[in-house]
Parts: sequence; C-alpha cells; structure tokens
Amino acid sequence: MRKLLFTALLLATLDASAQVDVQMHYDLGRKTNPNSEADRQNITATVEQFRPDRLGNIFYFIDFDFYSKGMKGAYVEFSREFNLGHKGFALHGEYNGGVTTGHEAAWSSQFQHALLVGPAYNWHNKDFRRTWSLQAMYKQYFHGTHGASAYAGFQLTGVWNLTFAQRDMFTFSGFCDFWRHRKVTGGYNITLLAEPQLWFNLNSIKNARKTNLSIGTEWEISNNFIFPTRGSDRTFFWNPTLAVKWTMK
Repeated sequence: MRKLLFTALLLATLDASAQVDVQMHYDLGRKTNPNSEADRQNITATVEQFRPDRLGNIFYFIDFDFYSKGMKGAYVEFSREFNLGHKGFALHGEYNGGVTTGHEAAWSSQFQHALLVGPAYNWHNKDFRRTWSLQAMYKQYFHGTHGASAYAGFQLTGVWNLTFAQRDMFTFSGFCDFWRHRKVTGGYNITLLAEPQLWFNLNSIKNARKTNLSIGTEWEISNNFIFPTRGSDRTFFWNPTLAVKWTMK
C-alpha cells in the first residue's frame, strides 16, 4: 500500500506544466579514491522536480547508478511541504529509500528506508534567482535487510540555488545534510553529506536561447558516509563528477 501511494503521488506531479531536470554524471570517484572507491559506479543519471502549489510544494529526485556492465541500483527521495502562514515556514514530510548491488561479487542490499518530518523555513528573492531552505527533522528508520532494526534519529538539511552573471549564465545549487546514523559495528555516527553543483547554462549564449542544456560538475563531499576499506580509519571523502543537465518545461 505504501508503494502504491508513493507511485500515485509521484505520477500526480507529472503534468503539462511541470518542469523536470534530467542529469547525467560521469563519476570520477574511482579515480580520486582508487583504494577505497574501486567499486563505485561509472555513471549516475538523476531525474528531479520541484513544483510549488497553493498548499506548499512537492520535490523528488531519483538517482540511477550504472556500472559499465549494467545497472548498480537506484535511490529516491520524495518530499511534500505544507505552508504554515505566509512567512516562509512550512511542515516538511519526506521518504528516503533505495537498493544497490555489487560490481563483480554477486550481492545486493536495500538501503534502510526512512520517513522524516519536521519544520522548514524557505526563502527566495523577488525573481527566484536566489533561494534557500532549512529543515530540522525527526528521522525514523524502519526494519531493514540483514537484521537491521528500526531506530530513531534526526536530520538537519540546507538547500540552496543561486543563478548569476549576465543572462543567468551560471547556476550554483546543492544541499548539505547532517544526520544521526547507526554504525554497522555498533554505536552511532553523525554523518555529513554535501553535494554542491555548478552549471554553465548554454541558453545564456545569445544565439542559443532555446537550448535547455547545461554543463557542469557536482562534488560529493562526505564524512562518515562511505564505509572505509578494512584496516583504514578514513572517514572523509571527495567524489567529483563531470555532468550535463537538460531542463524540460
């Protein structure tokens, strides 16, 4: 029933007025971290949409990861916000979940899925060229594979989008998450994950105004997010990408 409800909500956002971004990222993590990230995906395809309405907004993204020989897995986040008055405050609800597989070894696993709820504050300037959002959420993990038990946590999230330079030539966007996460070896960590993106928008070129293509990069910056190799105490990782983005209106 939960899957059916999620699918219905997702399809309801895809109407004729919706704007959807499709991104293709060539991941360089295997090169920047050859000893720890040899099993990392080659390509990540991302579909994302933000859609405001009279009640608040809906946002989702889906990451599809690919090895050179086939698909590695997928990860989804879906959120719904309800405005609280007219001062930027909102009630935020969110679902996180996904699956992953091994490269050469035959194994697969489900991410321990979670529901999040809490207050948010959203801001934008008059022309929406500068926006940001802050969220403070209770995070409930549910029972997972390999005996993973349910537990409670929290998450703090910041999201931003800045379009600048002549004819909106560049876009700087991304998010930063802090959350409490249970370690495989027992105990808990505070995890950091940030993914800033910088895009050059080709429609800023005088004779290419109808070209909705952007080229750029994403930097995945994390601490206590990636499992280090056996015998290593490394926790901080930097994984850049080279990317293209097509905006469909």
